[in-house]
Amino acid sequence: MSAGPAGTGAGAGEVTTEGAAPAPFGRVLQAAVAAQGPLVAGIDPHAALLTEWSLPDTAAGAREFSLRVLEAVAGRVAAIKPQSAFFERHGSAGVAVLEELLAAARETGVLTILDVKRGDIGSTMAAYAQAHLLPGAPLEADAITVSPYLGTGSLDPAAELATAHGKGLFLLALTSNPDGPQVQHALTGKDTPVALEIARHAERIGGAAPGEWGSAGLVVGATVGDAYRRLGLDAAAPSAPLLAPGVGAQGAGPAEVADVFGERAGQVLVSVSRGFLAAGPDTAALAARADELTGQYR
Repeated sequence: MSAGPAGTGAGAGEVTTEGAAPAPFGRVLQAAVAAQGPLVAGIDPHAALLTEWSLPDTAAGAREFSLRVLEAVAGRVAAIKPQSAFFERHGSAGVAVLEELLAAARETGVLTILDVKRGDIGSTMAAYAQAHLLPGAPLEADAITVSPYLGTGSLDPAAELATAHGKGLFLLALTSNPDGPQVQHALTGKDTPVALEIARHAERIGGAAPGEWGSAGLVVGATVGDAYRRLGLDAAAPSAPLLAPGVGAQGAGPAEVADVFGERAGQVLVSVSRGFLAAGPDTAALAARADELTGQYR
């Protein structure tokens, strides 16, 4: 993949020069953040939000919701992050809406981080990767969230496909849910926290050139307190972009982002869903909210 920042019309997954190798996702993402700021706009058509927007809780309602959000944020955010579950709940019609959204974002030049949290072994993981990271696949995205909790090696098929096609992965490391530490802080047989092993693996597969972000990032909640630095993830994965949920409705703000991530705060992708989507349904109001949030977290 060779691509420019979001809003340029060259989305991740395209090749700018015939025969040229795809640009790494990390480089493309870094350029998008430099140009548009760190905001990642969640697209989560909850039933309650659809009602608030006077839309039906159907695939058609999710379509109107999603395309309206995309229109509002194009050229204003580093990426969008659709949550696959809120489309899948409408069955095949909902999945078709997700396909349309991903294609429309690609056409518009907006990077997509599809929140699917895929994780499995062998041919099953390969099939998940082909569904989302293979250019031309109906559900193609620029990056996906993945779960390494069947062992970091289980992600190899996704990592290989991502590398080959200029795509990205975000590995769940320190999530914002309260029960996450039960597993993520637990020690391995080497007395290493599980989250630290995941960070080390992201750095290994990220393929970052000097001064650039890797194409394998980490999901680290903005509500995890001192765990990101105390467990050593900052030192273990210095090139990894950090997808940070927990901002807005879950309580974190600019002060928490700075406190949690310290010197790595410049690599944080601020993922906001409810705190952004509440500004709808008016497209102009959504655009203004995106600009406001970008200003707060730049």
